[in-house]
Amino acid sequence: MSRFRAVFAFLLAIFPALAAAQTIRIAAAADLEPVLPPILEQFRQTTGITAQPTYQASAALTTQIQNGAPFDLFLSANMDYPQKLVTAGLAQGLGEGASGTPILYANGTLVLWTRKDSRLPPPSIDLLRNPALKRLAIANPDRAPYGKAAIAALQKLGLYDSLKPRFAVAENIAQAAQFVDTGNADAGLISLTSAKTGRLTADGQYFEIPADLYPPIEQGAVLVAKTSQRVAAKKFLVFLMSAPVQQQLRQYGLTPGRPVP
Repeated sequence: MSRFRAVFAFLLAIFPALAAAQTIRIAAAADLEPVLPPILEQFRQTTGITAQPTYQASAALTTQIQNGAPFDLFLSANMDYPQKLVTAGLAQGLGEGASGTPILYANGTLVLWTRKDSRLPPPSIDLLRNPALKRLAIANPDRAPYGKAAIAALQKLGLYDSLKPRFAVAENIAQAAQFVDTGNADAGLISLTSAKTGRLTADGQYFEIPADLYPPIEQGAVLVAKTSQRVAAKKFLVFLMSAPVQQQLRQYGLTPGRPVP
């Protein structure tokens, strides 16, 4: 009996800590892989809530949520995929009764990246016209918003037909960056978030594709309808949209989704 009482007392002692420990699962677009880790750590230190991200192409994450994957939040690289989930009743925006509007948390930027040791000229629009460019890495436009933006830019430049046979198509934008960094492509149309990572900053250089060449890469967030961590998930969205965190997004290559000083 004394042993039972001791075990019971121990459980009572640790129960508050167990109850307080929360974990949320985030389905995150691949362009966020260099961005989220420090933000998630700040969130954990501020709230005690741990977040576990899964990074993939936005289309792949959408399919997983449709199939019942136990995510609490979806941070897409566009607004279309989260809106599709909202329309299907599988997700909702922020706030009481918010059901029809994903949260615009950031805007992405498309860049052309090459290695510093490349035999090609520095990245520019002219490089895309250079016949010496044999392999161009892009993310799959059917699955990744940055890939769709890349196709739009090439079409507007009148270069799509000539470059299409030279595409090295990656599953997502992180893999597209890997293709060109490892030499499996001569250049890559990738996200600024990838280009600003320590490794790619050391290995290469980039040119920002003019914003008027492709539709805005508006990145949207929604709560997954079946989440069991609704309160914690909402706390993260509020944290993500706070002015200090929105300002912090700039250093990682994202334009804030809300006006900040």
